[in-house]
Amino acid sequence: MGNAPGNKRIKNEPPRAWQRMLSGRRLDILDPSPMDIEIEDIAHGLARVSRWNGQTKGKFSLSVAQHSIIVEKLLHQNAPKLEQKWRLAALLHDAPEYVIGDMITPFKHTLGGSYRDIENRLEAAVHIRFGLPAALPEPISRSIKRADRMAAWLEATQLAGFSVEEALKIFVKPSGTPAAMRIRPMAPDEAATAFLRRFSILGGTKKPNQ
Repeated sequence: MGNAPGNKRIKNEPPRAWQRMLSGRRLDILDPSPMDIEIEDIAHGLARVSRWNGQTKGKFSLSVAQHSIIVEKLLHQNAPKLEQKWRLAALLHDAPEYVIGDMITPFKHTLGGSYRDIENRLEAAVHIRFGLPAALPEPISRSIKRADRMAAWLEATQLAGFSVEEALKIFVKPSGTPAAMRIRPMAPDEAATAFLRRFSILGGTKKPNQ
């Protein structure tokens, strides 16, 4: 348990590093086990984590769950013959944020290696849990990153208040970014449902690699 009043931590006991999920799982954030990861927890959490620290237009903030759906869609548009498992990897590319939240890029750079190490361990555990390699092949990582940058550009110019001129100074706009794609932020429950639907369609499995 945590260090709430009345709960005294035993001397020299390491600080608690796990979080209790609504599924009942206890995920150790510093040493995550694939067996403590559930897709319903990921969908629920990501649907309630806001992109751009919530500084977006609309009734609802743009959630990481919806962003992940957009990235998977863009990856498929960019590489329609790519194996479906890599589209699943795109859907899960920000999955660690269901426990560590979404931080804007400048802050991530400031935090440095410790944040990145935790993120990488969580990502590997998520991949193993859902039948993907712990580390993705470099070409796949690059393809997902390209789709991610496309999504960021669209979000910045449509929802986060950046003019095209300002965005060009700050963000990478990959060639082929679809000008016609429009983003409407979803309510959290809608985003979670849509995320789980994509997971199911893409054949996500709950069995870790043997």
